[in-house]
Amino acid sequence: MKKEEVPQDGRFLKHTNLRDIYYALDENGNYCQVQSVGWEAKNEALSLTWENILDEAESVRREVLKGEKSPLAYHIQVRLFDVGMLSAYSGIPKKTIKKHLQAKEFERIDDAFLEKYANTLDMTVDELKKV
Repeated sequence: MKKEEVPQDGRFLKHTNLRDIYYALDENGNYCQVQSVGWEAKNEALSLTWENILDEAESVRREVLKGEKSPLAYHIQVRLFDVGMLSAYSGIPKKTIKKHLQAKEFERIDDAFLEKYANTLDMTVDELKKV
């Protein structure tokens, strides 16, 4: 593909500082790097991926509202974390986190401990308690 043919479909990256790098031929026939704000096929894949992530998050939110899971489970899902990642970033053992995914166990946690989760997930304790 030629340098001027590199796609610039900015549905996702247009309003960010992020750019994709593609290799294209310049006017001398040499390969060069060209920045792109995206292309249709990638945007469609990202769109489907985000739909799936949001559907899963909504499912977890409903479970939280039913009292089947804790708000922590929802916030982990929305931020694309898993138990292992949360443990690695927070220093909280996986076993403890798994216990706190249960609504009844989560309710017993004091705010000082919830602060560890909140800081790791970049939110306040009050936000952590809600869905």
